[in-house]
Amino acid sequence: MLAAVLEELEKLTLMEIPTPDADDDSALMKVETVCICGSDVRILHHGNPRVKPPTVIGHETSGVVVKVGNHVTRVKEGDRVAIGADVPCGQCRWCRNGLGNNCAVNYAVGYQIPGAFAEFMKLPKLLLDEGPVTPFSESLSFDHASLAEPLACAINGLELVNMSLGKSVVIIGLGPIGCMMIDLARAMGAAKVIAVQRSRKRMEIARFYEADAYICTEEEDVVSRCREETGGEGPDIVVTTSGSVEAHEQAIEMVAHRGFVNLFGGLPKGTRPMNVLSNTIHYKECFVTGSHGCVPRHHELAVRLLEKGMVRTEPLITHHFPLSRIQEAFNAMESREGMKIAVHPHGW
Repeated sequence: MLAAVLEELEKLTLMEIPTPDADDDSALMKVETVCICGSDVRILHHGNPRVKPPTVIGHETSGVVVKVGNHVTRVKEGDRVAIGADVPCGQCRWCRNGLGNNCAVNYAVGYQIPGAFAEFMKLPKLLLDEGPVTPFSESLSFDHASLAEPLACAINGLELVNMSLGKSVVIIGLGPIGCMMIDLARAMGAAKVIAVQRSRKRMEIARFYEADAYICTEEEDVVSRCREETGGEGPDIVVTTSGSVEAHEQAIEMVAHRGFVNLFGGLPKGTRPMNVLSNTIHYKECFVTGSHGCVPRHHELAVRLLEKGMVRTEPLITHHFPLSRIQEAFNAMESREGMKIAVHPHGW
């Protein structure tokens, strides 16, 4: 089969490799769509301790099950399935208590488990037993189903900030996850959603989601404007879906007393430390948390929300490439020409 193999840092090579076989306890998926995640770009340039080249990366994916082992009951041939990234080990206290994204081993598709930048992907026993493998109906396209993985991470993020009916929410960063969070916050009960973005191009795409207010950080004082939009109190919830330390600082500055901040977006290597007065947190009695990844129940919830159209993804996949043009696909991702970049191993 054709695959894009990460041979070493800065070297992603198209080559023919053996098609994996499904043993008695595994299955084989024909990959229809795999989207490029920012973490894939980081792995290519900086590596990751859990990724041992040569290997295949890529984890935001969906496809069709084409072969199942004799002992497999979770999926059957012909199933359309979306695959998530984080796979609980099933043994440690975190995984046993439904918090597998905090597992010390931290198994993941496209990391220890070979991923989806290939024509076929093996679904091994651990993934089928413990991980995010969610069948979906024909009402949902493979492209949109592949976005269940980042949406599942967004669900985890909003759960951690006590999202509930009537809350005011600020989302800083209107990339694909930020856009999906607008719909997700509404689905979870938000009374007001304020969307914040630096680039005008992404903001125009994000207007599809009809937030209550849109704020451009290059043109306005974000903190004062968000307070103004919330009657001077500040928002109940602030989520930073951008990799900006300034956004993290602004989030804590603007959040209401007893409010919640989720530092959702990871920061690039070499970023300066946050400059936050602990007294700000102390006197506001606000809650500052982070979130990363998700667990299988989040992935299943994400697929169901996508199927019902409660979270819309129509504007988000802006570029499509066949696997044979994987280098162009990564270049498009890094240039920030669009939003989500979809790769199709069997052609587009």
